[in-house]
Amino acid sequence: MGDSNKRNVSKNMTIGDIAKDLGLSKSTISRAISGKGRISESTMLKVQDYIRKHNYKPNAMAKGLAQSRTYNIGVILPADANLTQIPFFQSCLMGICEEAANEDYDVVVTTVKEDDITFLQRLIYNQKVDGVILTRSLVNDVPAGYLKKNGIPFVVIGSCEEDDIIQIDSDHIAGCCELTSILLMSGCHSLALLAGNQNYMVNRNRYAGFVKAFRDLKVNMDESIVFLDMNNNIVIDHAVKTVMDKHTDCIVCSDDLICSRVLAKLNNDNYSIPEDVKVASFFNNAHLESYNPPITALSINPVELGAAAAKRLIAVISAADVIAKTWVNYEIMLKRSTK
Repeated sequence: MGDSNKRNVSKNMTIGDIAKDLGLSKSTISRAISGKGRISESTMLKVQDYIRKHNYKPNAMAKGLAQSRTYNIGVILPADANLTQIPFFQSCLMGICEEAANEDYDVVVTTVKEDDITFLQRLIYNQKVDGVILTRSLVNDVPAGYLKKNGIPFVVIGSCEEDDIIQIDSDHIAGCCELTSILLMSGCHSLALLAGNQNYMVNRNRYAGFVKAFRDLKVNMDESIVFLDMNNNIVIDHAVKTVMDKHTDCIVCSDDLICSRVLAKLNNDNYSIPEDVKVASFFNNAHLESYNPPITALSINPVELGAAAAKRLIAVISAADVIAKTWVNYEIMLKRSTK
């Protein structure tokens, strides 16, 4: 039989066909494929030899039944994400899908709000997935608590304070501390910070990195120009007016969304960057890179975050030993906005 005919036969072959050819039961074939259950070594070798010769690969449904798996992983996106945040989550999802496909997994996507996990609960109740990736970590993390309580394998893209949760993140504290230190040592004597929702762990860690730089360099931080929970354009605009009235040297933004609004406000008020004020961001995007002048920022690859999360989750599902915390590298991009 030619290779092409062998491939066609193998594609349509079922566990029942193998059982009939070998004179064994379907359950025995399933146990041999999954490696689970009691089966003699000679029978295991007999089935494996047959499978190898016929290039047999079980389809996802048959494989799932044999191993009590769906071969799906769930990805939970924040339902309340701002439109400007979508590219980050799309890039994470791209990395997840690529890594999942490499491991013969498919991806099921749903959304949650901070306090409404109805869609997640339905996904778990209907046994649609083998595990879950949370793409945002919260201080009071209801989705993580639900998954942990119900014994569902999951990983978090982000950081949390519970050591028994698998976390995939960049070291925001170290990265933000490093960028802030560079700004302080470059001659910026007054640094303003505009930071986002402090219920998000990433924003807390970025703020902690900013504070750490002042402590490490033994420089006094002006708390009157540190603004937290900058959740809408009105409060951001007010903060920008305040720091400009104080003749601040540099405005540091905790993310690209806040930074984009800061740039719009400065432009509207006819301020020049970096002549009137320097600007930096703790997260980068294409808009900040193409802005004139380009904005100094901390750069993290969300595709790499997603791929690492999928890889770790599939390892957890397979009961492999995994480390609790995986760091994805960051890079500081020094641009003309701070020169």
